Amino acid sequence: MKDYFMELFRVTEGSLPLLVSMPHPGTYVPPEIAARMTGVAKTVPDTDWHIPQLYDFLAELDVSVIQATHSRYVIDLNRAPDNRALYAGASNTELCPLQTFAMEDIYLPGEAPDENEVAARREAYWQPYHDRLAETLAAIKATHGLALLWDAHSIRSEVPRFFEGRLPDLNLGTGDGGAAAASLLDILTAVARDAGHLGYTHAANGRFKGGYITRRYGDPDNGVHAVQLELSEITYMDEDPPFAFRDDLAEKVRPVLSGLIHTLLAWAEMEQQG
Repeated sequence: MKDYFMELFRVTEGSLPLLVSMPHPGTYVPPEIAARMTGVAKTVPDTDWHIPQLYDFLAELDVSVIQATHSRYVIDLNRAPDNRALYAGASNTELCPLQTFAMEDIYLPGEAPDENEVAARREAYWQPYHDRLAETLAAIKATHGLALLWDAHSIRSEVPRFFEGRLPDLNLGTGDGGAAAASLLDILTAVARDAGHLGYTHAANGRFKGGYITRRYGDPDNGVHAVQLELSEITYMDEDPPFAFRDDLAEKVRPVLSGLIHTLLAWAEMEQQG
């Protein structure tokens, strides 16, 4: 595999028909933006913490990976470019978020980005990631006749702003079936269900049905199948500052994640043979 470092994201190119997207593990905030942020926002608490480390087994597979380096507070790569809400009638965060998940202000008074700045950030930060993501998926499909996209996320196990109580541990989303074949979601759900013997709970197209990336790029009728996994952070880390990675927890959940990825690849192989 070839590895490249890019200013806005890191890319690994593989030869198998899978692209793993990691839009939210980045913590970097350009100084000119950080200077306008509140103290709590500078700690970027809503990061999808340690996702590359948790998925380190991908290095053993010949799959493509795109990993964002900038914080979602700079711009949220999993939101629509026109800023439309993901979930009608629910609490949603913006393309350039103004509040943390805990409803704390991200910007100092009078420092929030205006429409012109949001447009400039979209061009500078959002567009390059999506251009590369689209190009990679197109190349995979041209080579294999189909393409798989796994959008890897994590979130605190309890976020009252978005849902009541504790979130299931493994949350699979395909945009209510619009982003991937039903047969693919069925076998992935079976893997998540089997993880119940380890104490993990799961949901499919529950509170998290897949964000913009899943819904935008998933096109099963044309051979592109996209799945989002929203993983509860309590399964692999300390959810409070300093947000430490927990090897003891990760060792337990990592095989489940690996099983999901291998199931994706096995399904693709069957589709190609069929």
